[in-house]
Formats: sequence, C-alpha cells, structure tokens
Amino acid sequence: MRRFLPSGYPAAALAAACSFVVIAAAVRLQAAPGLDEKLAARVQSWESPGLTLCMTLLSWIGTGLPLVLLTAVIMGLLYHKLGFRREIWLIALTAVGSALLNVALKHLFRRPRPEVYRLAEAAGFSFPSGHSMAAFSLYGLLAFLLWPRLQGSFSRTVLLAAAASLILAIGLSRIYLGVHYPSDVLGGYAASACWIAAVLALYRRLTRQELR
Repeated sequence: MRRFLPSGYPAAALAAACSFVVIAAAVRLQAAPGLDEKLAARVQSWESPGLTLCMTLLSWIGTGLPLVLLTAVIMGLLYHKLGFRREIWLIALTAVGSALLNVALKHLFRRPRPEVYRLAEAAGFSFPSGHSMAAFSLYGLLAFLLWPRLQGSFSRTVLLAAAASLILAIGLSRIYLGVHYPSDVLGGYAASACWIAAVLALYRRLTRQELR
C-alpha cells in the first residue's frame, strides 16, 4: 500500500520546540507564581477512591516495565497483523529517543517535584514529565501510523479520540497523584511533539518514500 508522509515536519518540530522553550522559560523564571499549584489543587479536588484507582493504573502503565511490555506487544501486532517493517524501527527509535531526551532535560532543569499532597511517590526531577513524553511519543506516533490504514471519517475520529484520551489521561494522572506540576505535563507534550516531528522528518529523508 502506498503511503504518504506530508511535508512540514521541520516546521512542526520548530513550532513544538518554541512551545517547549516558552513553557521552560515560564518554569525557570516563575512567570506565573502559584498558577501550577492552583491548577494542581483543582485537579486533586476531584479525589475519590474510584478515580484514584483509575489514575494509579494509568500512571502505572505510563512508564517503566509496563510501558516497555506494552510497546513490545503493539510492535508485535503491527508487524504480524499489518505487515509493518520500517515502522517498527521508527517506533523503537522514537520511544528510546524520547526516554533519553527526558532524562537529559530533567537533569538540565533539575526542578524539584511538587511539595504537595501526594497520592503516590516518585523519585527524580519533575520537569518535563516522563510519563507525558512517553505517552505522547507512543500513542501519537501510533495514531499517525494507523491513520492511513483506516477507511472513513468515523474510524479515524475514533483513532484520534482514543490516542488523545490516553495521552491526556496519563498526563492528568501525574497531576492528580501529586507528583508533577501541570507545566511539567505540558512541557513533556511539547518536547515529545518536537522529537516525533524531527524523527519523522529524518525518516522521510532517509527512506525517500511517501507514506499513506
């Protein structure tokens, strides 16, 4: 099947990078003091036993070994069921690169985690959120790769809604559990979007083929 990879990825990467720089500058300069705390407190005001269980599960599958296993299962299904070949390497590169980028950015900014009411514990620095970056990288790229395989606006709408819901829910879970600020999550999305766009631009250049 002929595939198409539209142009504009360098521009998309630049736009995402600029968004990250704005968020990072606001974090570093404390441009909106108290806003992160107020938004986080608002999210945590939704607390209930059922929601806490749901958010804990979302957070659990969002990184570490569960995410590695989930990614491996997805890659296996794409390979055996849909015949993806180069795309498998694209997913692996994006996932590994996203994780390494997150580690580098965390050590660059060295932002402490929130000192607020916590429903979970987490180690390391806070900005940007690794869960948010991992979710955006995996489900965002997956939606991109599956989009051409689906026919009809309904199927594609469901695909986008499912990917967006997972990305947003995993990011929200980190705020709800008290281990990240909202700006950590937004920064993670921006950094991951920049990385995905850069990888796709390189992929198109190296393969010199169109994706549809």
